[in-house]
Amino acid sequence: MRAQTRALTLSGSLAAALAVVGLAVTPAVAATMLSNGHVDVLEADWDGANLSLHVHDAGTNTEYAPSDVTLSVPAAAKAANPGYAFLGTGSEVWLLPEDQAFANSRGVLFPGISTESLTTGVFANDRVTYTLVSATRDGADSSEFSVYAGNGNRWFDSNTKISTYKSKAFGVATHNHATWAFEQPGTYKLTFKVSGTVGGAAKSATETYTVVVSS
Repeated sequence: MRAQTRALTLSGSLAAALAVVGLAVTPAVAATMLSNGHVDVLEADWDGANLSLHVHDAGTNTEYAPSDVTLSVPAAAKAANPGYAFLGTGSEVWLLPEDQAFANSRGVLFPGISTESLTTGVFANDRVTYTLVSATRDGADSSEFSVYAGNGNRWFDSNTKISTYKSKAFGVATHNHATWAFEQPGTYKLTFKVSGTVGGAAKSATETYTVVVSS
């Protein structure tokens, strides 16, 4: 696991204990909002027994639990629909681009998918698989999220009418970027799983990410 600063939140049980002894406690601490810079949204870690998923802010070298982070996609991410059929028929889409210079010029996130913390010789074939388990927008199933590289090479697609583009294998110790696309504004809940095989045993971890797309 890379050197890092871990984001900590005050648990409900600890807050209750502090309240009993009369210390002031601020309830419902807001999740950290990440809105720009290089952020590995999907980062897999292995502690020798279990897989886990984290969000790694490369700018501050801080690692967060996905539940402690909200990813912001501002209006500045809106762009003309590049015309790929899977992006729907709207004239505009919200894009977090795979090109870092372009992301920086718009002041939006440059999202990564990382297996850099996984070493070779642990997982079968030195590979793990990321799976898009589900996607919702404002509480309803959403077919409006996708991840693609280059000229429309889909990695993930939340379209509930198709069974493809839900899983993609990645080599360990690699770092990957692709464009994250959202077809409508709203609050998305994206559930991803990372899985692999160690010594013949299946290992996995699942987390849900919150993404707020602004109009």
